[in-house]
Amino acid sequence: MPSLPFNAFVVPVVLLLGSNVFMTFAWYGHLKYKHAPLLTVILVSWGIAFFEYLLMVPANRMGSAVYSVVQLKTIQEIITLVVFAGFSAWYLGQPLKWNHYAAFVLIVGAAFLMFYEGPGAAT
Repeated sequence: MPSLPFNAFVVPVVLLLGSNVFMTFAWYGHLKYKHAPLLTVILVSWGIAFFEYLLMVPANRMGSAVYSVVQLKTIQEIITLVVFAGFSAWYLGQPLKWNHYAAFVLIVGAAFLMFYEGPGAAT
């Protein structure tokens, strides 16, 4: 079986990163503008989410060629947490506390288990 190019593994992750930036703004960006009418923020969020889909769908399509669907979803969730942590501190002004970091470490440990095949796993 020929080995896959490095890009086959990296491009889906980069697309997932971009899609998560858009989705985080779509879901949480309006919290800085609580005075804006709800219908307006819903429509703006849908508009932002369109760009998220332009990245997420190809990321999943390409990523499923090199990752299992469970691994792909795990990657997406870790990226979501990283993007949200930065967004929360930078954009919303709500920095993370020690317990948030501790919880994140536990989630990363769980993600490691998703990829771990164990000793003697078939190659």
